[in-house]
Amino acid sequence: MFKGFIFDLDGTVYLSDRLIPGADTVIRRLREAGRKVVFLSNKPLQTREDYASKLTRLGIPTRPHEVINSTSVMIHYLKKNAPGAKLFVVGEIPFIEELKRAEFIITEEPNEIDYVIVAFDRTFDYKKLNIAFQAIKKFGARFIATNPDRTCPVEGGEIPDCAGMIAAIEAVTEKKVEVIVGKPSPIMVETVLEVLGLRPEDCILIGDRLETDIKMGKESGIATGIVLTGVTDVEALKKIKHTPGQPDFVFQSIADVENLLIG
Repeated sequence: MFKGFIFDLDGTVYLSDRLIPGADTVIRRLREAGRKVVFLSNKPLQTREDYASKLTRLGIPTRPHEVINSTSVMIHYLKKNAPGAKLFVVGEIPFIEELKRAEFIITEEPNEIDYVIVAFDRTFDYKKLNIAFQAIKKFGARFIATNPDRTCPVEGGEIPDCAGMIAAIEAVTEKKVEVIVGKPSPIMVETVLEVLGLRPEDCILIGDRLETDIKMGKESGIATGIVLTGVTDVEALKKIKHTPGQPDFVFQSIADVENLLIG
């Protein structure tokens, strides 16, 4: 039915370090059937190599180019739109190191900062907030972010995600974030389709979030499937029934994908 399968990671393929039961079997059989598979993550906490290593360790052999995360999309965006820009990063070490490897200059001097880049950051503190505030409010730095997720699903519940950092900076600067490159951004869709080498109508996007995964698929002409192993539950689906945001398929988990779609 579909030539390309685009899978979200957190809440869809795994929760923390636990593989969703059946995920390895489904991915293996999709590949054996000649389908193209890529994995998406809005989290910039790890490199593509790290994600590929984790998936491989969990039983899904994966190469780095099969993973697209908001870090790689951010780097692509900056190289295209702001080559040579000096950045202040609200983010964790792996994200910062990736930007450095892409030859961007990282600085904490507000008067030098061209772009404030905001990501999911579990080390976010007052110092970072103040630097971002000064750079944007006083010196006119641009304000962009990796992803809009409010929470991140983990085993046993959820934790605050990038939306919390964005909201804090918006509140003090009175400036709205200008660009978000991760899901549901068309910037990420372009990257995904380029990697797959397929048209939107040949693909399906499977994830656990209505406001990112499903929204991105709907807006880009890609079929969508929601799993109930992450942040979306049956009650949330009832609220959007018969609306444009309703996903094309509903799966109890990724294990159901094989039964409904391989044929």
